[in-house]
Amino acid sequence: MATSKSGNNDDTIVIKKYANRRLYNTATSSYVTLDHLCQMVKDDVEFVVYDAKSGNDITRSVLTQIIVEEEAKGQNLLPISFLRQLISLYGDSMQWVVPKYLEHMMEGFSENQDKMRQSMQETFGGIFPFGNLDEMNKQNMALFENAMQMLSPFQNPQPSSTPNTEEPEVKRSATKADNGGFDDLKTQVEQLQKQLDALSKKK
Repeated sequence: MATSKSGNNDDTIVIKKYANRRLYNTATSSYVTLDHLCQMVKDDVEFVVYDAKSGNDITRSVLTQIIVEEEAKGQNLLPISFLRQLISLYGDSMQWVVPKYLEHMMEGFSENQDKMRQSMQETFGGIFPFGNLDEMNKQNMALFENAMQMLSPFQNPQPSSTPNTEEPEVKRSATKADNGGFDDLKTQVEQLQKQLDALSKKK
């Protein structure tokens, strides 16, 4: 496996991008596509992309290209409202907060996903009831959107003329995010189990 430039792990694969936009995998000595790099990300294979001429690290722009390609295929993971909020933060005084904040939220999101998969595996032995995956995706995306909404008070503070005695929605969402949404998952699993029991009795 190829070694990368200084600053990267020895097992990080180096990808070179040439002027003709072709991507070259130095580890396999072969040309690859964005689809190949997308699969490498899913397989948790570390790689870095350099401009073959200038030597500049262009990994960020290439990963962004992959997202654009996936969205164009209909894999719509990023809601329009989220994209608008993200774009509006460019050049904002709070822009420096966003990268680390989103990184932290995505780590929590990933942990939440792992917990759900583990719980479903233990409960249903890997057999997922129809309709359950859609609900999980909605909950996870809601968690991620709340991460952006929590930045709104810093970006566009709105004074309130009347005191609000109710607990803010953002605070409630943040509390749910703290436990990784596991309580909601537990309730869902119990409901699904009851449905399966009911179906078994009918049979």
